[in-house]
Amino acid sequence: MRRRGDDATSQLLDELVTASRTLGSDPRLVLHGGGNTSVKTTTTDVTGEPRTLLWIKGSGHDLATIGPDGFAPLRLDRLRALLPPTELTDLELANELRCACVDAAAPDPSVEVLVHALVPHPCVLHSHADAILALTHSPDGAALVEQLYGTRVVVVPYAQPGQALAAACLDAWRSQAHQDTEGIVVLDHGIFALGQSPDEALQRHAALIAVAEDHLAAAPALAPVDAAPAAPVDPVEVARLRARLCEAAGMPLIVRRSDDEQVRAFLGSPELVAASAHGVLTPDHVLWTKRVPLVGDDVEAYAESYREYVERNAARRGVTVTPLDPAPRVVLDPALGLVTAGRTATEARAAEAIYRHTMDTIAASTRLGGYRELADDHVFDLEYWSLQQAKLHRSRPSGALSGTVAVVTGAASGIGRAAAAALLGAGACVVGWDVSPDVSTTFDAPSWLGLTVDVTDGDAVRAAIAAGVDTFGGLDILVVAAGIFPGAAHLSELAPSAWRRTMSVNVDSVALLYGAAHPFLALAPRGGRVVVIASKNVPAPGPGAAAYSASKAALTQLSRVAALEWAGDGIRVNMLHPDAVFDTGLWTPELLAARAEHYGMSVDDYKRRNMLHAEVTSADVGRLVVAMADDTFRCTTGAQVPIDGGNERVI
Repeated sequence: MRRRGDDATSQLLDELVTASRTLGSDPRLVLHGGGNTSVKTTTTDVTGEPRTLLWIKGSGHDLATIGPDGFAPLRLDRLRALLPPTELTDLELANELRCACVDAAAPDPSVEVLVHALVPHPCVLHSHADAILALTHSPDGAALVEQLYGTRVVVVPYAQPGQALAAACLDAWRSQAHQDTEGIVVLDHGIFALGQSPDEALQRHAALIAVAEDHLAAAPALAPVDAAPAAPVDPVEVARLRARLCEAAGMPLIVRRSDDEQVRAFLGSPELVAASAHGVLTPDHVLWTKRVPLVGDDVEAYAESYREYVERNAARRGVTVTPLDPAPRVVLDPALGLVTAGRTATEARAAEAIYRHTMDTIAASTRLGGYRELADDHVFDLEYWSLQQAKLHRSRPSGALSGTVAVVTGAASGIGRAAAAALLGAGACVVGWDVSPDVSTTFDAPSWLGLTVDVTDGDAVRAAIAAGVDTFGGLDILVVAAGIFPGAAHLSELAPSAWRRTMSVNVDSVALLYGAAHPFLALAPRGGRVVVIASKNVPAPGPGAAAYSASKAALTQLSRVAALEWAGDGIRVNMLHPDAVFDTGLWTPELLAARAEHYGMSVDDYKRRNMLHAEVTSADVGRLVVAMADDTFRCTTGAQVPIDGGNERVI
């Protein structure tokens, strides 16, 4: 085995990694963890006995980024013993696959491992190529595949992954395969390319896909449609749709909206929109996109239809199932464009990517005569398959703020940055605003959107809210952290311009922001939440800080009024009063040293110059922001909470 320094196995795995990443880097072949690859090797086990192993992609790994440790080594003889006529339940199969693995640290193997095991070829590369799915979704897909490929491939009717698919492939292999067989095409599922090496399998995969693509390129074009952009969309309408989706789902969801030329061309064709009701490209997509999209905006009717679909199919199987939430994950709306939803930003993005490929493939199949509908039972069986349900459960978000959307002003540094980090860590999607362009790269995650925004510019604020709504669907949490400290100046020396600038940034901009944000906060699925970073200077001002102290006091009063006015909308507004938070851009090492010297203290003692002798960090403030945003402060609004280590003047 590779972990025992077997050079031959190491080389084959490296070649498999290269081939896998080639497949995984092309979204026309593999999307969001789909596809799987394998290689068979002979090695010596710890007893000195030769052992033939099948190394296959671990479940949940992404072919685009997989490394050698992403493959699970299993005993080939044991895998082949699990093929028909052996019959196993799903749980028994999962257990047998785990037991067949010779490395306890390896990931769980792909459930399609039995298909890889049954063929004699050393290497198998499997993808859900769009071109293949376009062929098989055409009115007589099986005949078309046979016509194009002749005896180059074994053609298999759709069967559910696992033992059913292995049995179908084994039966077809026995009747169709020969020594020159290059692959297996499973209708409505994908292609398995075979080779003596990863490189040969990759070449065959490319050649087989090229046949399908050439045929599609020669098909008649669809009639042109008007793909002109739709009228401007009110972001409140997007947030309102999200609220209804969340209500149907019974949980907060992240929502993405796009309205580009591809979307407009699809929505502009009644034929393609009607074909979308024929369902997913392959049942494997159902967990991301549901069985069909919602066309229009009647979420409640869609939910009722989904419940009927579950009841109908559960009765057919004679089993008891726990229905998944009935909210759509894809919405095709003439006014809004393409809207996708998920429990996380990653899921919403995955649904969008998959449905973009679905739109293209529906169009391709339509050019071949029509987009054939998938049978409900195939889709239902995969959607409610126990192994898929387990995967869905394992991927369930765990953060207290999962599914929520936050806007944090002043997010590129200091307390704003710490608040954004804490919210991201609690599972929220965060739209960070700052005047610094660095905000765009402050964090690197699907749940982060950094926008350069001057909070005193009303147009920029409204545009930033709209951009956040298009990216994540709404606004649930608002953290007001942007602010300036103009520098120490006694009243006799205070410049009117410094006073006016401080008020403009610290107060006026927030009044503007509150007006713009309120409609979105009122639509938050679990109630809007506002957290204001005020200051210790509100209850305990100091000399030389008139502009800053007065602006923060005005901000606090403004926010108290917001708490009064917005409580009826379920929006809570709470304030934090930090003090002596020294790990921010305001405090340079030189300034800290000078202030410590002024008080005759060491820098460390100066940082802890409070009643608890505690060093207050921006991360401490960030954690309290999360507490105010999650259910900890569920029954509290209008509160002013110090975070200063204890200050006698405040107390």
